[in-house]
Amino acid sequence: MTSILVTGSTQGIGLETAATLIAAGHKVVLHARDAARAAEARAALPDAAGVLVGDLGSLAQTREIAEQAGQLGPFDVVIHNAGVGGGVPERSVTQDGLERIFQINVVAPYLLTALMPRPARLVYLTSGLQEDGEVHWDDLQFGSREWDGMQAYSDSKLYDVMLAFAVARRWPDTIVNAVDPGWIKTRMGGPAATDTIEQGADTPVWLATGEEDEATRSGRYLKHRRTLTANPEALDEKQQDTLLARLAEITGAQLP
Repeated sequence: MTSILVTGSTQGIGLETAATLIAAGHKVVLHARDAARAAEARAALPDAAGVLVGDLGSLAQTREIAEQAGQLGPFDVVIHNAGVGGGVPERSVTQDGLERIFQINVVAPYLLTALMPRPARLVYLTSGLQEDGEVHWDDLQFGSREWDGMQAYSDSKLYDVMLAFAVARRWPDTIVNAVDPGWIKTRMGGPAATDTIEQGADTPVWLATGEEDEATRSGRYLKHRRTLTANPEALDEKQQDTLLARLAEITGAQLP
């Protein structure tokens, strides 16, 4: 039995991923943004080993999630599934003064990775839109650029791949990969999406628990269990190191 944490597991791909892992006999801890969603998650998956509660749009609450994880862990696998989409007409800032998409999609998984005990496997969910992402070290959070929600989302998903590759390089004893789950019929993906929720959960589940060679290779960007070529920016080790340095500066937490 493998001990697994799935962030953002109250709905969509995260809920399906957690449900599939629980059905396979694994010890799965869920994550919910608030107490009401935590209660819904417990009702939906009563066999879950626990639920961490905290808003990833808050640095303080993200640190609290890491502390809760320390009490229920350590985990063999952490799946960083939580994220928000880019369909927002205006730039919004969290209580920490950070652009919301960037904080939830990029800063939060970095901070959890930095603060939690190192697992045997890490999975970061990204998006095919990472290929449209752009690196703007002088304006990571659209402070001066004209706001474009979908570009902010694409940028965040590029940074997620970059983060996964950086962690894979820094932690050679951990299997670390980034996954594009596909265009999934969820609230975020919308009714026109082409892939099912089961397809979206399949690769994260496989990377979390599979024992065949293809499931235990590290430092890849995958979709539907196939290795793809990521945005060239994500492959640049100098860019990876710059991202880690910026995130350490923002959070005050260095990646061990």
